Amino acid sequence: MTAKHRKTLGALYVTPTRVSLAFADIERLIVALGGEVRAGAGSRVVFDLRGKRIYLHRPHPGKEAKRYQVEEVRDFLRALEITP
Repeated sequence: MTAKHRKTLGALYVTPTRVSLAFADIERLIVALGGEVRAGAGSRVVFDLRGKRIYLHRPHPGKEAKRYQVEEVRDFLRALEITP
């Protein structure tokens, strides 16, 4: 995991939840943790990590993840005991 990935992981755990986190950075973090990111229908994305899944939609028209998406990813990682 690079310094950029560690920074993204730390940003996911900041409270109050940040809304300036790029969705692509979250995708790269999941891949760096050994997970898989697969595109579904439309803007749907599946994150697979350690046998668990989470389904999200890529934000549009912007590139920043929505507050609820950051919180869902944080809960997903917390359930897998992945913390900064």
